Amino acid sequence: MNRDEFAASIDHTVLGPETTWGDVESVLDEAAEYGMNACIPPCYVGEAADYGNAPETIATVVGFPHGQHAPRTKRDEAVGAWEAGADEIDLVINVGRLKAGEEEAVAAEIADVVAAVPIPVKVIIETALLDADEKRRACEAAVDADADMVKTSTGFAEGGATVPDVELLSEYLPVKASGGVGSYEEAMTMFDAGAVRIGASSGVAIVDGYPE
Repeated sequence: MNRDEFAASIDHTVLGPETTWGDVESVLDEAAEYGMNACIPPCYVGEAADYGNAPETIATVVGFPHGQHAPRTKRDEAVGAWEAGADEIDLVINVGRLKAGEEEAVAAEIADVVAAVPIPVKVIIETALLDADEKRRACEAAVDADADMVKTSTGFAEGGATVPDVELLSEYLPVKASGGVGSYEEAMTMFDAGAVRIGASSGVAIVDGYPE
């Protein structure tokens, strides 16, 4: 991977509960300058799409951060984000339903969002809350729903991306490793484990670490 390809594999992220438009502007500017993507809160997608210095790809989140929205709410949120200008959707599954053995409901909810928008849907399964069997069932639900990618974490649960989790998830779909990745070396560890995308608030530091 050359530097441009590496940067294009980073989703530079700002999703905290106190995020302001000024915070989003900074992330958009940095993403555009470094050739990264940006992942921002849904309330700012319309402004970001109209922003003069926006990066090529703007992602946003749906059902964030706990995944407990009603299925129709998730679908409507995804459609609204796409109509506002989002290029990708990061969708949080309902972890409680998965743990209760309701994989069909989880898959149906994902499929409803996938069918509602003509843009890639990345499914956040929140690996820190799942055992190995549950991770596999979450990935199978994402595959059954025709999702484009699976993502490890929201960053709101204890624990983030790990090498074993990325290896497991990559057996099913392309993986976005998110949570706790803060350096070039850590990003490369995730890529070596099978990730194709990194989600991080430290995007600038990660790309700056690329060897000259």
